[in-house]
Amino acid sequence: MYPDDRVLVGVINRKRDYRHLHDDHWYRIPQQRMRRGIHTEYLAFFLSGKVFGDQSGTIPCYARLSGLELTYRRDLLPKEADHPRANDVYYKVQLGKVQEKTPPITNPTRRPITFVFTTWDRFVQARTISDLYSEADYYVDRVYHALRSKGIRAERFWEAEKRETGYGAQLRVLCESGTLVASNNPDDGGIYLDNLHQEDAILAAIYAEIAKQGGPVTIDIPFD
Repeated sequence: MYPDDRVLVGVINRKRDYRHLHDDHWYRIPQQRMRRGIHTEYLAFFLSGKVFGDQSGTIPCYARLSGLELTYRRDLLPKEADHPRANDVYYKVQLGKVQEKTPPITNPTRRPITFVFTTWDRFVQARTISDLYSEADYYVDRVYHALRSKGIRAERFWEAEKRETGYGAQLRVLCESGTLVASNNPDDGGIYLDNLHQEDAILAAIYAEIAKQGGPVTIDIPFD
């Protein structure tokens, strides 16, 4: 374990997926959700839903990644062969022993969670979800969820992914006539996500640029 080892936090909202994690040591991710591939040393798991009781809304466990394969959802979950996404391609993420995160990471502000990239040093010290974010990632994530609330799909790039992507924390929105880039680095071009500016002003600039580029392209990205 090294401080800059990468940790990908995923979400589990069904008991069946939780059993696959603990009993079979695998976790599934739609390929469309990770189009750049999965580049991480560890995965941690945020539990969501009443079925998890007191653990709901926490990250109580993690595991080391041991392998990856691509397969169809219908093959991963044969009892759900009639699911609308049965023919979609998923990563079957193979894992080592599932270990407890003590104490579990909590989400006192009920921050929206999809996937979070962080580093091992942040993960082991974290007590709340907010502790997982660098300052740049935090701001990018806030803007990302604000766009999602308006039905605009954006792709996030995290600081912890920079080895593979070459980018720091930033957002990209595919538009009809190009791609909007919003970044915490003013040298990246596009819209500068300056955390000294009001979020509403940044969002207004993003909406205006999206409109100028013909509006966002709608892409159906699976969550389950």
